[in-house]
Amino acid sequence: MTAGGRRASTTTSDDGGRRARLRSVKLLALIGDHLGAPVEATAGVFSPGAAAVVGDTAWVLVEDDPGRGLGPALAWAIRHGARRLQLLAERDTGVLARRAAGFAVPIEVWHVEDRALLPAVAEPPAPPPSASPGHLALLPTIEAGGAVPNVEHGVVTGEVRGLEVCRVVDDAATGAVRLEVGVGAHDREAFAILHGDVPTVEALSGVVAAVAEHRRPGTPEHPLDRLAPERLLRWRLQQDPGLIGLAAVVPVPPPVPRPSIKDRAPCSARGRRPDGSAALVVCSSGGDLDVIPYAIDARLHAPGIDGEVMVVTEERDLLPITADLAALAAQPLSLVAVRALRSA
Repeated sequence: MTAGGRRASTTTSDDGGRRARLRSVKLLALIGDHLGAPVEATAGVFSPGAAAVVGDTAWVLVEDDPGRGLGPALAWAIRHGARRLQLLAERDTGVLARRAAGFAVPIEVWHVEDRALLPAVAEPPAPPPSASPGHLALLPTIEAGGAVPNVEHGVVTGEVRGLEVCRVVDDAATGAVRLEVGVGAHDREAFAILHGDVPTVEALSGVVAAVAEHRRPGTPEHPLDRLAPERLLRWRLQQDPGLIGLAAVVPVPPPVPRPSIKDRAPCSARGRRPDGSAALVVCSSGGDLDVIPYAIDARLHAPGIDGEVMVVTEERDLLPITADLAALAAQPLSLVAVRALRSA
């Protein structure tokens, strides 16, 4: 068993090293083709892709989750003393270019097309799509089951302390609208197989009670406690906006849809100060390097909020590099730390 485990670990390490080398070769080839001559570059480790410094410029290729690659790429550039950034990706370059424009530092975004680099065109901010009337009709059912209704980018869900526990979907076979209960797509499918005959409100109430039990202070750590921590933080601020000096906090949709409840990503809220003025609140967790580009984008998608943008995280997650990234934003951002839920 031990020997087999070692072989598996070595194989995984070798695969990762081979992938990193191939990405570095790809990046240097793209740079050389773009500049018209081979380049002398200082390469470095950049796990989502590849990165190198040419003169005073960081060239960063983002291949893993490129839409969230601007923050990590800019952090890499800062750490390696670069004064400008050339960001390369094969997709999501419109979003990256839009976010890059919000920094007071030279950043160019390029769309990789085979061996060519094409200037990325920033996608303009757009309002999220509306949910269909048939989906919205199930909001009362979600409330009756004890979940908090949430509508983001046309998707109707129910949450418990920031964690999605149900979702309105169209049946793939019949097209009928139905409410699926469970945490994530696989859990909803399994729940339907095991409890298909349980009335929806009753089924949802049971899940709501189970999730709420695990997402509160004073309970043993549990997998449900570790999902969507940034949304749990936003829920805490809704319950006690005074933690960050506000009178009220109301969730708003993110600039782009969240791929999955298992994917950590910042979330947004509209805050109201005691004097009635508005603020944009961005909640983050886990030392997310892309929270500052997200906050810049969230400001563009928050009409009527011209004032402060507050980036809120737990104390343990507020990293020095986050402050460095915030200092490069063209418009000011404030960083606010709150005590961890477990110590609250």
